[in-house]
Amino acid sequence: MPAASVSTKALQIPTPDGQSDAFAAFPDDGGRHPGVLMYPDGFGIRPVLREMAGELAGHGYYVLVPNYFYRTGPAPVIELPDYIGEEARPAIFARLMPMIAAHTNERVLMDAEAYLSFLTAQPEVGAGPVAVTGYCIGGLWALRTAAAHPGQVAAFAGFHSPVVADGPDGLHRLLSQITAEVHLGHAASDMTPEALNELNEALDAAGVGHSSEIYPGTVHGFTMSDTDAFDSDARQLHWDRLLGLLRRTLVDG
Repeated sequence: MPAASVSTKALQIPTPDGQSDAFAAFPDDGGRHPGVLMYPDGFGIRPVLREMAGELAGHGYYVLVPNYFYRTGPAPVIELPDYIGEEARPAIFARLMPMIAAHTNERVLMDAEAYLSFLTAQPEVGAGPVAVTGYCIGGLWALRTAAAHPGQVAAFAGFHSPVVADGPDGLHRLLSQITAEVHLGHAASDMTPEALNELNEALDAAGVGHSSEIYPGTVHGFTMSDTDAFDSDARQLHWDRLLGLLRRTLVDG
């Protein structure tokens, strides 16, 4: 059951390129808890991400959520409607895609180093390995983070994430470095059964402990309750899978 009370804190994370604004959610019990680095989807930090981080924190984790677009400005980097429907998407993506394109692999890895160093130094975070999780494009960046820090990241989860965006060779390089246990929850609109089989064969060939599945009837973005992609059953399945993964790797492991 979730903890009765969760605290949140606004933060500034030092990076080689400046200060990344962020927030953390963690149990309000004075204890130390396993750390989780949570990468938002492409829409960035907003109320639904605060809600999700708080829910995860309520299960006993310190959750750090960075604004990876900090080079453009503090979150929210663009104005978003309370509800992101189909009619709003073209204008939003026209502004977001240049920022996503500018967030190169070099920047992802530079920031990941700073985020993980900051996370593990917090007084509310216990010793031991951490987890990384991400949504949409944040899941790809979480995958790259897990691959770059195999001794530190014990669990990686990605939801409706373009984890094959680097192509077969790039994916193979990433998977060959991962020691974390992996869960991937794919949208049915993003992944065919044939593509899922190919991905899972690549995970098997790399020796990665994993679960990787298509969440039935879903479209890209199904975890986000402020969008027209939201699917409440699929988000609950996402919590079931994520909490099980974290329990095995950070608590029981």
